[in-house]
Amino acid sequence: MDEATSEAVGKLSEALEWVERARGALYEFHQLSGHADKTLGEAIDALTAAGHPRAAAQLRRELHGRNVLAGRWTFQIVEEYDELYYRPFVDADERIRIRFTGGRRHVHEARMKAAEREDAGRDPWGLGA
Repeated sequence: MDEATSEAVGKLSEALEWVERARGALYEFHQLSGHADKTLGEAIDALTAAGHPRAAAQLRRELHGRNVLAGRWTFQIVEEYDELYYRPFVDADERIRIRFTGGRRHVHEARMKAAEREDAGRDPWGLGA
């Protein structure tokens, strides 16, 4: 494969890595928001137990189980991201890799590693340091 194609496929792979990171941040957001809502429920129960049922009821009405976006809880945001963006991105990356690299991943990086090792006087494809 020529260098320009290797670089282009490598850029697509890099873009997918950023999408993976964004997806991880989205799952973290989902888990953090869920934990906050669970903790809020505990605070509401504690207020009720401490003799403050009106304050607890107000918090329950205002915040507990509230949507984070119009009509959506965080799990729905994660699912929509997966369906509309993440999965098509993964599929496109795989399709391009199969077409241009025989399905191998990180071909551009492997070439960079080999070139750097060779420049340093090491076996470009060897194991060791």
